[in-house]
Amino acid sequence: MQLQDILYSQGFGTRRVCAGLVQRGMVELFNESVGCFQVCNDSSIELELEALSFQVQGQKWIYHAKAYLLLHKPQGTECSQKPSTYPSIYTLLPPPLRQRPCKGAIQGVQAVGRLDQDTTGMLLLSDDGQFIHRMSSPRKHVPKVYEVTTKHPIDEIQVSGLLEGVVLDDDPVAVKAAGCIQNSEHSISLTLTEGKYHQVKRMLAAVGNRVESLHRSKIGNLSLPSDLLPGQWKWLDDKDIAALAE
Repeated sequence: MQLQDILYSQGFGTRRVCAGLVQRGMVELFNESVGCFQVCNDSSIELELEALSFQVQGQKWIYHAKAYLLLHKPQGTECSQKPSTYPSIYTLLPPPLRQRPCKGAIQGVQAVGRLDQDTTGMLLLSDDGQFIHRMSSPRKHVPKVYEVTTKHPIDEIQVSGLLEGVVLDDDPVAVKAAGCIQNSEHSISLTLTEGKYHQVKRMLAAVGNRVESLHRSKIGNLSLPSDLLPGQWKWLDDKDIAALAE
């Protein structure tokens, strides 16, 4: 693939913009023989994509055909491209990830489902439509674990109610938790396999309690890394993606 097409596919602008970056000496390719990055001025040079590493204006980048990301969503952010009150989670990502093209249009990565503005924790993002559907579809029953802090003490009756199913105000079908572990008097780990609007908060309200804080800690068999701080993100590797589907 030509260098300008590679840069375009990674979100560095239109093909004309990408060609201009190369011509102005802003793109460097990693030269294994000398062990460092070197400026490339040929936008039409053909390159192998496997493990391709380059720099654009000093920013290191590794080629990814599709983007699979994990973001530690901080409190006070919205999972929207056009937030109404709080900053968008997309501002936490570098511009190329927000500008990756898809089917001829610049769409960027998209959040896999949403978390409320006051909810923290694991959020997946991708530009792979099939992956987004697979991870967010209620038919796939992908388990998600939430760490819930409650206003009132949790008792066995409330835990049983969450596991047996509660009826939410706008849905006649009872909603069940796939798992519920009580960690302390005011905290539980709640596992859900579907994602209804404000589901955790509404389920806790249905059993007579109230959510004080909410944090998503796990999706599938992939846990939020302890060293990934709020606001930070990482690329998912093949092992991570496999764990999501387990």
